[in-house]
Amino acid sequence: MVTLDFRTLTVPVGIVRILEVIFTCITFSLVASVGHSTNSFWTWCMFTWCFCFCVTFLIIVLEFTSLSAKLPISWDDFTTAFAMLATLMVLAASIIYPIFFIKFCSSCGKQIAATVLSCLTFILYAVEVGLTRAKPGEISGFLSTVPGILKVLEAFVACIIFICLDYNQFSKYPGLQWCVAVYCICFIFAVLVIIFTICRLLSLFPAPFDKVLTGCNVLAVLMYITAAVVWPVYSFKNNSNRPSYSYCPVGLCYWDNLLVISFMTCFNLAAYIADTVYSFRLVFFIRRT
Repeated sequence: MVTLDFRTLTVPVGIVRILEVIFTCITFSLVASVGHSTNSFWTWCMFTWCFCFCVTFLIIVLEFTSLSAKLPISWDDFTTAFAMLATLMVLAASIIYPIFFIKFCSSCGKQIAATVLSCLTFILYAVEVGLTRAKPGEISGFLSTVPGILKVLEAFVACIIFICLDYNQFSKYPGLQWCVAVYCICFIFAVLVIIFTICRLLSLFPAPFDKVLTGCNVLAVLMYITAAVVWPVYSFKNNSNRPSYSYCPVGLCYWDNLLVISFMTCFNLAAYIADTVYSFRLVFFIRRT
């Protein structure tokens, strides 16, 4: 029996989600009306706005019809994780789209409007995160805590790395192939943690979840340290200076992608270190007090 809950549309989180749906719909409609591009960054931006629109609309419908309570998942973890992921994705799209596609247009009215709306959408998702994230002293799901937020961040940064990868670049050296393997392995583990948490499958882990998480975080830190050293060494080997703008324009230059990957590798390394420190603190200090 479906029960309509109008309160879900009038509470602050519900209002914010309705605005998110409206803004993302207008944003990808404006971008689509300009024309299609085969650039991977254009694909990422369009996917971001369409994905966030669809999932947010689905969340609104499921909560309005009270079907969310009947799903065999941790609904609070799911909505919190999605809000954090959407915040990061829309932020990236709001930065990437104007850099890559406004500088080269002759008439940029629609592109500028889409960028402004995307920035407003980012603010809305950030507000939703603030409304749904666990507060000190509250009992909540794993993804509402600091380690859960870091897991979503780690997976997102890996996605940014993936869209910057070029097979012709990393296939030249085994060292770069190792780095890609590091990105993939750590990304898969982060996604598995998120999925297992949302689907309430953490009991299937062969050991206590917090200890498994700590061990995998330590391994990820060690792997990312090697990637943070190896990637720039091989990527910029005999290629330390950026090519001329005539040969390698901004937004279309492979060298820029190599630099972004180097930066994101270091950023994700910092995230994994923070995750590991926090996990150690939970397992070996707080549990003993």
